[in-house]
Amino acid sequence: MGFISCISYPTTNSKILSTHHFSKQSTSASSSYSLKFALRRQEYKPKVSFFLPSTSSIMATPIQASSSSTIGETSDGLKVQSHVSIGANDLLIVGPGVLGRLVAEQWRQEHPECQIVGQTVTTNHHDELEKFGIKPSLKGTEYGGKFSYVIFCAPPSQSADYAGEVRNAASNWNGEGSFLFTSSSAPYDCFDNGECNEDSPVVPLGKSPRTDVLLKAEKVVLECGGTVLRLAGLYTETRGAHTYWLSKGTVDARPDHILNLIHYEDAASLAVAIMKKKPGGRIFLGCDNYPLSRQEVMDLMDQSGKYDKKFEGFTSTSGPLGKKLNNSKTRAEIGWEPKYPSFAQFLGVSM
Repeated sequence: MGFISCISYPTTNSKILSTHHFSKQSTSASSSYSLKFALRRQEYKPKVSFFLPSTSSIMATPIQASSSSTIGETSDGLKVQSHVSIGANDLLIVGPGVLGRLVAEQWRQEHPECQIVGQTVTTNHHDELEKFGIKPSLKGTEYGGKFSYVIFCAPPSQSADYAGEVRNAASNWNGEGSFLFTSSSAPYDCFDNGECNEDSPVVPLGKSPRTDVLLKAEKVVLECGGTVLRLAGLYTETRGAHTYWLSKGTVDARPDHILNLIHYEDAASLAVAIMKKKPGGRIFLGCDNYPLSRQEVMDLMDQSGKYDKKFEGFTSTSGPLGKKLNNSKTRAEIGWEPKYPSFAQFLGVSM
């Protein structure tokens, strides 16, 4: 996911003991929850109050909203405004889901004293964000200042005007530091399992509504001096296309279609590395440089012995193929390498 490749697939439990646990967070800025817990979804009841940034603590302080407190409107018609002192290394995450929370974790490691604000559409996960040391705020909140660092991680499925949402996020950026938009590798115009890199042609506007959404959003980012990171398919042990296919058993798709992957943690580390470099007006690519066919992905899962269920197979012999991504230019310029060089190595399987 990217988002088109970054969509949230159903999770599948593996038969090994889960490492997705967490330990209680301290109130110091250097303490944080386990990265592994960030890959687990838990539901919390929404709070009546709204949590807005303060500089006194990592944890957000609840401020009761009232109809007289203006700007960020809630679903109940209440409006909230935040008057905060924004530091030079403070980070605003628009769409703090799995990827956004991992970015927050790694950003705090680089800047222990910073405050990190997570902007959401609803209050449904504000308790959850608070536990990660992310100060929740609602879409439309006016912060009383602008951030030097803003990252947009929300998928297009949540908005009828995606480019408009990206433009709104950019309005919270002061033009310094970095404004990073996490896009998808889907726009690259290659559907024959051919080679593709950062500079490869993209699908022309108007040819595909699916890619139009992303390309229009990217245009907004580049025009304001921001940076685009096109991501390959995001995954963990229990999230990604592989677990979706496994849950289905059989899938009406070509087994020889090439896809590209990047672990969530690696996508987050690349995003942080790019923001630190501050390369405005550029497009980068996030992938592990180890393209695999759909069938190879499922064979590796089976060889790993980590999954009880067996995949039956892909049944189609027609349809478009994929692409083989290579981001060597990104790695050289940013000085980045992935923690998980391939899906096989992540699973502990030799190829």
